[in-house]
Amino acid sequence: MAQARELRRRIKSVQSTRQITRTMEMVATSKLKRAQDRVVAARPYAAALAEVIGDLYAPDLAEQFPLLRQPGPQGVRRVGLIGVTANRGLCGAFNTNLIREMRRRLQELEGQGAQVDLHLVGRKGAAFFRFARRAIASQRTDIGEKPTALHAQEVIAPLLEQFAAGSLDAVEIVFAKFNSAISTPATTVRILPIAPPARADGGVRADYILKPSAAAILEELLPLYVRNQVFRALVETTAGFYGSQRTAMKNATDNAGDMLDILRRTYNRARQGQITQELAEIVGGAEALNG
Repeated sequence: MAQARELRRRIKSVQSTRQITRTMEMVATSKLKRAQDRVVAARPYAAALAEVIGDLYAPDLAEQFPLLRQPGPQGVRRVGLIGVTANRGLCGAFNTNLIREMRRRLQELEGQGAQVDLHLVGRKGAAFFRFARRAIASQRTDIGEKPTALHAQEVIAPLLEQFAAGSLDAVEIVFAKFNSAISTPATTVRILPIAPPARADGGVRADYILKPSAAAILEELLPLYVRNQVFRALVETTAGFYGSQRTAMKNATDNAGDMLDILRRTYNRARQGQITQELAEIVGGAEALNG
């Protein structure tokens, strides 16, 4: 009887857990759709910026803008590394993969002799590197699930100033590239210095009459381009988090269902054995009375 009670208790516990994971799966699915819409909406703007910069870029103009300044003969000496993770867990290996990519890039840069300033967005990354006793130059845990262009500006503005002043030689960002709901690989992209975007037409430049000048346009567009790179990293990581959470919660719900099937079969066998034993005791008692 004690075994049957224990099995009933475990069945109720697994049923409650399955209800929670199913609800979380539904919530993640709903939020994934909105986050995916933001990713899709951000891409045409980024493509248009890259196209305009590609049209305006020229080597003589590049010398006028600090954001286009490539590392000198001494190479990269100091790098600002932005690491983006989620604020929450229950998303499988999503945050673990991002942290692993940050550690890999840190080791690679430091192995090349560069000093790395770590700038973190998201609680999971900040918690890990604090635990690892790694120096953190800055951290943001208040951006949440709806990153905006203002958030991206706040993250990148200090690094833009340091790069323009020459105290940083490069800025890179680690984020989850959103290919699909089930494909969000951890990716590292160098956003400073700005590399001239590749032209789709093979490098043929149109002959534009510009007003204001190309230099005046680039002066406004280059910071926007960098900010948009950070904004895309934030929205893609958010969408990747919800995709990973939906997958993790679906797997948990399916596993809970499989566990319930096993527990119910075990309970039915235990209950059947208990009934058989009780019948045998009743028959044995009746025979003893008749004897």
